[in-house]
Amino acid sequence: MTTSNEQFAKLSANGFEAAFRVAQITLDSAERFAKLSLELSKQTLEENVKLARELGSVKDPQEALSRVNKLAAQNLEQAVANSRNVYDIVSQTQTELSKVAESNIADLNKTLIGNVEALTKNAPAGSEAAVNALKSGLAASAAAFSTLSKAGQQVAEFADSSVKAATSATADAVKAAAKRTGPTA
Repeated sequence: MTTSNEQFAKLSANGFEAAFRVAQITLDSAERFAKLSLELSKQTLEENVKLARELGSVKDPQEALSRVNKLAAQNLEQAVANSRNVYDIVSQTQTELSKVAESNIADLNKTLIGNVEALTKNAPAGSEAAVNALKSGLAASAAAFSTLSKAGQQVAEFADSSVKAATSATADAVKAAAKRTGPTA
């Protein structure tokens, strides 16, 4: 009975540690989002002031159009960069949370296997088939989780490379379009 209480206490402590780690990861991510948002707000204000000054000094409508087109291309490039930053924060957060979940599931699995082993030692005669079925079920669920976890990591890696390729292609397209808009100031 003491062993069960100790195991339950350890499992509870591990659960609290995991909850605190998840809270820490979440707060760190929220802090990074807030910092990014403030930087973007400051940058937008500075760019709008600069644009107002530039457009105030323009005498030729063609030059004004050229500056507006150039600014639109720069803003689109900045939006792509900003979306990449947001994606990086989300991706890193997901990776960290996955590690916490995997660690907790591994600890839980170890505890369950230990309890099954203890049950095996104290099991009445003739219950070997039931205990073996329980062990097989635990092994199968651990293998299934491992397979799903690996598949999830592969999907995340594929999505990451796809997003990076798409943002790079978008940035290249924006630069090409900016060059085609005509003369710049």
